Amino acid sequence: MPGEDEDKRPAAAAKRRVDEIFGDVLPDTTSDEREPGQRTPDSDSWYLENRPPHHDR
Repeated sequence: MPGEDEDKRPAAAAKRRVDEIFGDVLPDTTSDEREPGQRTPDSDSWYLENRPPHHDR
């Protein structure tokens, strides 16, 4: 239908504009969409492994 394409264009344009400003910061899949054992390299594990000693209270 003609009205459906018109509805998608503003949303797609808004997404492109947000991506231009902020970059593509959101993952393509969320943790609930991935396999349970699958981890991304951007997980918190790096931060936990490299936490400064004064944060170990």
